Amino acid sequence: MGSLERVHPVPPPGPLAYGGTKLINDARHPFRAPGRNDIRGPCPALNALASHGYINHNGIVRPSEIVAAVMEGFNMENSVAVFTTYAAFLVDGNLITDKISIGQSTPRTGPRPPRPATAGGFNTHNTFEGDTSMTRLDAHLGDNHNFNEKLFQGFIEYSKKYGGGKYNLTVASEYRFKRFQDSIATNSEFSIVAPRFYTAYADAVLPVNLWVDGRQDDGQLDLEVARIFFEDGRFPHDFHRAARPTGTDNEIVLFEDHPIEPGRNVKGVNTYKPDYSTPQKLDDKCLQYTYHVNHTVPSLYPNPKGPLLESLKINMGYLFSAIKNTGCEEIFPYGK
Repeated sequence: MGSLERVHPVPPPGPLAYGGTKLINDARHPFRAPGRNDIRGPCPALNALASHGYINHNGIVRPSEIVAAVMEGFNMENSVAVFTTYAAFLVDGNLITDKISIGQSTPRTGPRPPRPATAGGFNTHNTFEGDTSMTRLDAHLGDNHNFNEKLFQGFIEYSKKYGGGKYNLTVASEYRFKRFQDSIATNSEFSIVAPRFYTAYADAVLPVNLWVDGRQDDGQLDLEVARIFFEDGRFPHDFHRAARPTGTDNEIVLFEDHPIEPGRNVKGVNTYKPDYSTPQKLDDKCLQYTYHVNHTVPSLYPNPKGPLLESLKINMGYLFSAIKNTGCEEIFPYGK
């Protein structure tokens, strides 16, 4: 990354002062469609936040701004927002400039880091974006970051079959498992290991937890609202955020309904083999943190120096701050 001066990372904000529901699609945050040079990506929630001005409309943002926005716009619980954002930023963001793209790699986040890291944004495959998305194709099969109508029709079918026409936890459990099975059967390059193994379950429960209007607060997502988020990347008219700070609650329920081991297809379709290196406990954030900082991040930054090393240490500290009150031990793979 040459001699580029490091931008000191901004610490993540703390919890919201007011944790109840409130109008989010308001006069100060109208929808503005992305322009030709604006970036959107595989996360519908981030797309909506950008298009309503809760984060930079161009899709280039600091991780601290993402934390603030997902709390304000969706009432995501603070520790979940910090953990998820900084886990992603450490592998997909530019640690020198403190910027990340919510979609594809772009020079607007700054020069690329040394290989094998990419600072490739949220489109980077098999980090937080990955196979078995509910509304995006697997990367090996085509466009992995734009809405896919055929997959959404499957989402609708399962919502009618298991949810009485609504998307709820029962539907999430069945459709999450179906998408796993689809990828095993159709994607010769299918892989579902850390960190994607964890985000796949989060992707399935967050629409139930955070996209249902806070005044409704019943865990039953209307299919038209789901389409507005998934396809249009915007907030529904008069949308009020969740009634209380919420995170990835009940993802363990989905896993227990249909347990699947992390792994990959090894010799073409239907050759799924477990990968026991990925910790399987979805409800153990300490274990996930330990694996991420000991394995995932060092695999991308094996020998960082100078400003890059300092930024890695600081951002790893921000990641740990999300779980510091759980009894988890802080790890320093690059020294203190």
